[in-house]
Amino acid sequence: MGKFFKKEETEKLFRELKKSYNLYAPKLFKGEGCYSDTDVIRYGLIDKWEEIVWDKKSDYSFKEVLFPVSETLFYFTEEEMKVPERKEKAGLIFLRSCDMHALKRLDEIYLKNGREDFYYRRMREHTDFALMGCGESFETCFCVGMGTNRCDFYDMYINSKEGGCYIQAVKENLGRLIEDMGEKEEEPVACITENKVSVKIPEQLPSGIQNDGLWETWGGRCIGCGRCNFVCPACTCFTMQDIFYKENPRTGERRRVWASCQVDGYTDGAGGLSFRKTQGERLRFKVLHKIHDYKKRFGYHMCIGCGRCEDICPEYISYIGCLQKLKEMEEA
Repeated sequence: MGKFFKKEETEKLFRELKKSYNLYAPKLFKGEGCYSDTDVIRYGLIDKWEEIVWDKKSDYSFKEVLFPVSETLFYFTEEEMKVPERKEKAGLIFLRSCDMHALKRLDEIYLKNGREDFYYRRMREHTDFALMGCGESFETCFCVGMGTNRCDFYDMYINSKEGGCYIQAVKENLGRLIEDMGEKEEEPVACITENKVSVKIPEQLPSGIQNDGLWETWGGRCIGCGRCNFVCPACTCFTMQDIFYKENPRTGERRRVWASCQVDGYTDGAGGLSFRKTQGERLRFKVLHKIHDYKKRFGYHMCIGCGRCEDICPEYISYIGCLQKLKEMEEA
């Protein structure tokens, strides 16, 4: 059983939530887009209900809340190392169904793929997740085809309604925070049942696909900026940087920084070896990893069908077009 909160009650609701949580949700940042005088929607701290963007897809994903673009792992001096202390207040992140499934992918890599990642685990244990109702598909979404349009694992469900919002608390502590507010009501979770674009993933890749000329054709337009990886909520690659302080070059900090398999030099190894030298090879790796290699290892696709990579590419290389072409080749 959930509760309906009238618009005037949401201010009190958020005050209660903010006592225990830092609230993160899709938020409009005016004038902070990549191009002059453009806006961007990305995850940020919110203070009130009206700041949450419901009618547009966020340009960037929630993952920068769980692990920032640049994160200090530890500070070092000549004699010791120190891990930064965690922020005391827990986080509550508002996510759509597809992004909730992306969280499952992040958990798979950082918590189950070998030894646990200490920093991700620490943040994950102090973060709760609110599922956002999603009643209408955006232009480039294909969550239905990826099976990520429905979600049954969340700590709280929240949906924007005329005159207020509907909330259903699953986690006990969240339920206690709202037990004296709102009017009892029950409604099903709003989810997408049909996308504007249909995508079907090939069950069996065509023989010799790794050497097909289509990769170089598409890759010839790629400038290797890596933006498609940075907006993807399921991509997890990073590199390391050691920062030495000018005051004392024997002290500093080690940072984990996002990286991209589409950027030149990412696969460089000792002795001048490079596993993927052309943009076509890098594009092939990205696409096949998301819809074949990852599933072969973990049992489900890496891609969640959010369509952010489709929207962000400055060269208009269509990831959806790549998938549709592979399906056509399978059926030929």
